Amino acid sequence: RGLEIGYCARPGAVDVRLAARGGGAQELVAQAEARLRELLGEFIFGGEEDSLEAVVVGQLTKRQQTLVLAESCTGGQVASRITDVPGASVVFLGGLVTYSDQLKQSLLGVRPDTLAAHGAVSEPTAREMAEGARARYQADYAVAITGIAGPGGGSEAKPVGTVFIALASAAGTKVAWQLNRFDRETFKHVTSQQALELLRRELV
Repeated sequence: RGLEIGYCARPGAVDVRLAARGGGAQELVAQAEARLRELLGEFIFGGEEDSLEAVVVGQLTKRQQTLVLAESCTGGQVASRITDVPGASVVFLGGLVTYSDQLKQSLLGVRPDTLAAHGAVSEPTAREMAEGARARYQADYAVAITGIAGPGGGSEAKPVGTVFIALASAAGTKVAWQLNRFDRETFKHVTSQQALELLRRELV
């Protein structure tokens, strides 16, 4: 009683706002926040004005570990978001936008056989992009992204919006598949959010 709960859904994230008035307002909001954190758990990446990229940079800094990026369909958006965070240079080695198959091979070491058999947008290619970036540039973590932003270029097997996000670390490599059916700008933002969230969950 007396608690106000508000939601703001945005592409890639949902804000939950708590408010109350009166003498016991602060305690009421604190109790509600504790309950929300219990219910939502791992889905919460921060509070107040935290951004996902700031949380990731903070975790990497805390652990004294480094990150390199290999982006294709996001065109460097993840790197842009990381470098928006003050102090990112301590942990972020850099990023490559390997849009063509040629650069995926020459800069990341993706095998021609992999591209021929599975295509540029595939789990094996994303895996080799991440592992190649991590090994070549000696980072603790490497995130790679390859996908089809559209509006053309899709197929029945790989429709527009198909994305593979790979995360390579000392613990191994994991690849996430997503289907982001948005306009190109929203596609890039949502995909960058998914890539950062994959890394955040690994870090925490």
